[in-house]
Amino acid sequence: MSRKDKINACYQHCCLHYTQNEKMTNQSLRERFEVEEKNYSTISRIIRDTIDAGLIKEEDPDNKAKRYSRYLPFWG
Repeated sequence: MSRKDKINACYQHCCLHYTQNEKMTNQSLRERFEVEEKNYSTISRIIRDTIDAGLIKEEDPDNKAKRYSRYLPFWG
C-alpha cells in the first residue's frame, strides 16, 4: 500500500469505529493492518500522518500517555 492508501485506510477505520460508538486506537489499527504488537511504531507513524493530513484527531489532546490515546474523525 502507498502512504496515501494507508492514510485513507486509517481514516476509514476511524470512521467505522466512530459510527459503531467506539474509538480507534493504535491496537485496533494494528489488528486491521495485521501488524504485530512489537511493530506498533509503524502504526503510530500512520496515525501521525493521518492526523497531519487533518483527517483524524485525538480524543483527548492533553493526554500524555500516548499508549492509551483514542482517535476520532476530524468531524466527530
